[in-house]
Amino acid sequence: MRAAAFALGGALAAVTGAMAVLTVSAARKVVAPAVRIPDTRILDLDVAAQTITLGRTPDTELPGRYGLFTSGTQTYVKLGSVLAEDASSVKRKLLTEVPSNAHLAAEAGFSGWYYDSPEQLHLPFTEELIGTSAGVCPAWLFDGDSDTWVIQVHGRGTTRSECLRAVPVFHALGMPVLVVSYRNDGEGARTRGGRYALGATEWRDVDAAIGFAMRAGARRVVLMGWSMGGAIVLQTALNAARRDSIAGIILESPVVDWRNVLHFQARQMRLPGVVTSLALGTLESEWTAPLARTAPISFDRLDVVARAGELRHPILLLHSDDDGYVPADASHALAAARPDLVDMEVFTGARHTKLWNYDQKRWTDAITAWLERTGMTVTDQTAD
Repeated sequence: MRAAAFALGGALAAVTGAMAVLTVSAARKVVAPAVRIPDTRILDLDVAAQTITLGRTPDTELPGRYGLFTSGTQTYVKLGSVLAEDASSVKRKLLTEVPSNAHLAAEAGFSGWYYDSPEQLHLPFTEELIGTSAGVCPAWLFDGDSDTWVIQVHGRGTTRSECLRAVPVFHALGMPVLVVSYRNDGEGARTRGGRYALGATEWRDVDAAIGFAMRAGARRVVLMGWSMGGAIVLQTALNAARRDSIAGIILESPVVDWRNVLHFQARQMRLPGVVTSLALGTLESEWTAPLARTAPISFDRLDVVARAGELRHPILLLHSDDDGYVPADASHALAAARPDLVDMEVFTGARHTKLWNYDQKRWTDAITAWLERTGMTVTDQTAD
């Protein structure tokens, strides 16, 4: 009997230990700067015909224009429309001219970026440095005549290039566009822990960017956030000292409630729900957060559905019900909670942050119409 008790106790200790290790590992992954993970394979490259065949996934089968990250002699290529498909593969048009001696590694990452550098827009821009409480964060500034600036904030595991798709929309309206980096994103300043805070501290860098814009002549700003950048923008609107300078907010596939997103992603990875809950608890506690190499993160403060009553800026929310990564539930809940402020444009079929790629005209028209309807494209005639 005693031997059985010892065996049971040992088994329970092993399970508890394994659960603790899994919990801390999950917590660390939430806040660790993400790296690009291959999500498809290059099955064939026809340089003469300028086509490429990829393994079929819910992303690679999408209509529209996209990007592909690989390795070898050509690290990034632009992809056009689907030319042929079957149950396991998709052939697409190559929009980047690939030389005959090019080698592309089989493992590749499908992306909605499309533009991977500001030069590809063929618009004048300058490199800027924004001083923040964490250090210096680089930015691109595309000039315009309006005194309403747009500040764009990219998402998790990406860089400023994610935002380049939107620059021509605002440029056509004469609006200057500041595309910013932020702490621990791989381009901005690095804090001692080097971890994301999911918007809980990154908003301070956007507040600094607002200050930069105001000193450079802006009278007001429109904030645009992509994915986690949406969470950062919303925290800026709720917490920033300069929030009175915000005229409006545009959210593309945003994180509105992190608990909702992380539980969804954990289910996709078949991670037990109890582990996800424990990981969130680990990140929230001042005693256990250091195990994830971060300061405590309050998920209550990051839940903007619960804090919807505190919002006071008009919001255009663009999200796909088929996002596949950041579910649209919280976006719908925010729109329902604040119909006086939130205009929601619901897409179907499009995947995460790929709404521009999927239906560029509808996406562009929605943003343009909202800016014009809310008067944000009108230059302040009282300016000196």
